[in-house]
Amino acid sequence: MKKIVLTAGLLAMSFGTGHADPIADRQALMKDMGRAVGSVAKIAKGEQPFDAAAVKAAFATMAADAKKLDDDTLFPEGTQTGGDTEASPKIWEDRPGFKTLIAKYQTDTAAAVAEDPQDLAAFQAQFRTVTANCGSCHQNYRVKK
Repeated sequence: MKKIVLTAGLLAMSFGTGHADPIADRQALMKDMGRAVGSVAKIAKGEQPFDAAAVKAAFATMAADAKKLDDDTLFPEGTQTGGDTEASPKIWEDRPGFKTLIAKYQTDTAAAVAEDPQDLAAFQAQFRTVTANCGSCHQNYRVKK
């Protein structure tokens, strides 16, 4: 019995001490958001016919990813240097501004899901709103390599 308890305790401790890589985690999240945007970009440009299911799926992915966009977890102090990152030092210099943009993205993606656009014009309006967040954040808080 003692061996079982000891083994269970060691297993629990090993899960609790796993090392997260915030740079890799945020890059993976950004890539997922980028794929979601890219999956419907041609629809937004009028280069592909409107597809309500594709639009709904893309907005759902963006909103789910937005909920995971936690600045304290993904952009902790100390990750502004070192590693292969495009995160600008402005993130750590202007934390309130960065948090405001994250909150706006979260709100706008949730609104896009709730609206569930059923035609091209409605989708394009929501898409512009959501992707304007991406542009604002990247312009202010990203260093393009």
